[in-house]
Amino acid sequence: MAEEGAAAAAVGGEMKLEFTPTWIVAAVCSLMVVISLVVERLLHRLGKVLKRKNQKPLFDALQKVKEELMLLGFISLLLTVFQGVIQGICIPEGWTLHMLPCKKEERITKAHFQTAFSAGHFGGGGRRLLSGGGSGADAHCLSKGKVPLLSLEAIHQLHIFIFVLAVTHVAFSALTMLLGGAKIRQWKQWEDSIQKEITGDGAAPRQVTHVSQFQFIRDRFNGIGADSVFTSWLHSFVKQFYGSVNKSDYTTMRLGFITTHCQGNPKFNFHKYMIRTLEADFKKVVGISWYLWAFVIIFLLLNINGWHTYFWITFIPLILLLAVGTKLEHVITQLAREVAEKNSAIQGDLVVKPSDDHFWFHRPRIVLNLIHFILFQNAFELAFFFWIVTTYGFDSCIMDHFGFIIPRLVIGAMIQILCSYSTLPLYAIVTQMGSYFKKGIFDEHVQEGILDWAQKVKRRKDNGLVRSRQGQDEPSRKIELQKLVQQKESDLEEGRSATTSANVS
Repeated sequence: MAEEGAAAAAVGGEMKLEFTPTWIVAAVCSLMVVISLVVERLLHRLGKVLKRKNQKPLFDALQKVKEELMLLGFISLLLTVFQGVIQGICIPEGWTLHMLPCKKEERITKAHFQTAFSAGHFGGGGRRLLSGGGSGADAHCLSKGKVPLLSLEAIHQLHIFIFVLAVTHVAFSALTMLLGGAKIRQWKQWEDSIQKEITGDGAAPRQVTHVSQFQFIRDRFNGIGADSVFTSWLHSFVKQFYGSVNKSDYTTMRLGFITTHCQGNPKFNFHKYMIRTLEADFKKVVGISWYLWAFVIIFLLLNINGWHTYFWITFIPLILLLAVGTKLEHVITQLAREVAEKNSAIQGDLVVKPSDDHFWFHRPRIVLNLIHFILFQNAFELAFFFWIVTTYGFDSCIMDHFGFIIPRLVIGAMIQILCSYSTLPLYAIVTQMGSYFKKGIFDEHVQEGILDWAQKVKRRKDNGLVRSRQGQDEPSRKIELQKLVQQKESDLEEGRSATTSANVS
């Protein structure tokens, strides 16, 4: 009887847990627990290293990665817990014949669906339909002349896709930050040379120089764009592909920042400040915001056969990346134009004036949001490609035509390289040309001290407000007490008068 039960449980190629050998269950669980503990310990050790090296921004980014992993685990848990409910939802078969990512070669009838289910395939493509666990739900829907809302196989593949997407996004964001940070660290030699010049010059006399003789003006303005807005933007577009930032750009923007925000500290280390702000921004870039998940859902909705959505959507991050790079280069050109148009000669060093007016909607922060979307979109493209190849094969209909595959991969690689070596370094320095500085201008200990000071001031204000309210309540209480005393005195006086009159009588 036990053999018959085990054989019945194994129908459809699946063994239920109650008939699975305990050593298999224990071995699989042990492997999953060991892998999870290893990953958790590695992340914990990495966090301790970052704390020991006072890398608080990177530690915060690591915490953000842990939050994303927890969110992924919760999504996976929801899909697992509610997979029976999802499979139990039955819909008419005609609803499944519209908005398909792959075109069905023949219309699937109920009999064909039953044949495909028993054979383990769906349609003519030879694709596996179910893992076996959904046989009850399929039989339940077939008995009603309907089909399940989502098969067990589809839920399983959705699990894998979400995991691959999140891991790819975190990995590519970290890669971009590492490559971009390496490019920015090459500017340290410029900072060191400037510091040496400041120390060596001392109180050198300030010479008058014609504005056109400054290297920054010759490279960035020199008449380009003075009469033609189109020429100015075209020059900014081309500039992002070669020498996006040179030493004269760095020196001039550094001096403009220090003159505006740190006028009393000419030796301010601008390079360290940029590195700190970039590390702080990494926390934003590595996360997956709600609007990014909304984009994924919209793409999954529009990935319809014949629309070639997967191909056309590849150009979105490329266009945005080129627009962001052009805008950042144009901000530098605008800084040069302002100085060149307002001055014919300058005494001393060339100083530019940072302002939020140079950025879209007067908000430099928008640039970071766009870079965040670009990196996620590019990671989404590559994650979707790897998922399709490993799940359905290179010849899957979801991959579309072969001629569309190579351009997508080339564009994805180009976006990764351009964003790492050009756009991200441009963002790190150009967004400092806003009207306000970022909190990275202070060291970690100074930031903590300022925050503690602000909290103490807030508590003092709250306590002072309470005391003032209490002080305002004191006079009213005194008045009420005086009224009560006067009332008691009048009552006593009346009592004495009554007693005296009684004695007289």
